[in-house]
Amino acid sequence: MTDTTRSRAPLAGTPSLLRAINDRAALELLLANGPLSRTQIGTLTGLSKPTASQLLARLETAGLVVPVGTTAGGPGPNAQLYQVNPAAGYVAGLDVTTTHVRVAVADITGDTLAEHQVTTKGWPAAETVRRVAEAVAETVRQAGLPEGSLHQAVLGIGGALDPVTGRLRYATHLPGWHSPRLVAELTEAVGAPVTVENDVNLAAIAEQAVGAARGSEDFVLLWAEEGVGAAIVIAGRLHRGFTGGAGEVGYMPVPGAPVVHDVRRKNSGGFQELAGAPAVLALARAHGLNAPDAEQAVALALETPGAGEEFLAVLAERIAVGLAAVVAVVDPELLVLAGGVPTAGGERLRELVQDSLARIAMPRPEVRSSTVPGSPVLHGALQRALATARDAVFTTH
Repeated sequence: MTDTTRSRAPLAGTPSLLRAINDRAALELLLANGPLSRTQIGTLTGLSKPTASQLLARLETAGLVVPVGTTAGGPGPNAQLYQVNPAAGYVAGLDVTTTHVRVAVADITGDTLAEHQVTTKGWPAAETVRRVAEAVAETVRQAGLPEGSLHQAVLGIGGALDPVTGRLRYATHLPGWHSPRLVAELTEAVGAPVTVENDVNLAAIAEQAVGAARGSEDFVLLWAEEGVGAAIVIAGRLHRGFTGGAGEVGYMPVPGAPVVHDVRRKNSGGFQELAGAPAVLALARAHGLNAPDAEQAVALALETPGAGEEFLAVLAERIAVGLAAVVAVVDPELLVLAGGVPTAGGERLRELVQDSLARIAMPRPEVRSSTVPGSPVLHGALQRALATARDAVFTTH
């Protein structure tokens, strides 16, 4: 660091640093509480009226807040209300599966402006990045925004980026996503910084922000759909592991399933053979429940006395066997069940999993069902993108 650089760096307690802290606090209050007056901002932040007025003037000049009317009906004159300017920044979230790519665009306040979905059937692997960028561009157009509006995009996918090689691991089922320059290629094609994150981790972010794990800092989310995966949150932070593979429990050997000795070739493992969608569908058919897919089989079981209840009991035991291995290591406060299979099973499957887990595990965390509406992965991608964009936009004015 040069002497010139050192002299320009803000020091603790300097007026510029304090202004930045106050500005950010005011913006967070406006995001959380909606339109506020100068007096209300001063009260909530502990700032004097003159200081609050100066703060709002700075933020308005920077284009970060806008006036949105006045208070009415109270004593004294009406007061001007301010809110965060939605046009201060825009983000995109993407949910990538083996069958489709779903895209959402939101403004800096978190309001979703447009959603768009494209099928990946017939995509040549070499065109994956280009077609993803086209899907994002179409969503931006549907949102009524000009090209180049995005500040950040976050993409959720069933795998994990190796922090050393930059390659996507645990995702041989997703051709076209394995370039060592994947992030750079996506960033260039989309025209905004792109972050690639494990889809189940993003579902956990969504549950922690607005869902079943709100207020919890130690929890595990189990995602059961075509594949099985988990997200681990410890002390409020996602635990990704040394290679990004923490939570890849589909590969985990468990009692009752054959041990797969070459998981890279088969892209599966013990727990996947018990609780993944193909295994769930096979189990349902063994109980006389004929349905086209696992989710519909679980839904049918809820309506079928006898065989349906027997099937759900076995399925819950299978899920609990995998969870028992996880909680023995992590000992979380809470378990969240998410994905198509647990969602289809609803409260009844959740109860059975809770009971089964209590019989076979020493730690007995509460089991909850996901409460995030729509796609938890897409919601989590937007949450992650918003956090990054706000850090950039709110601290550079």
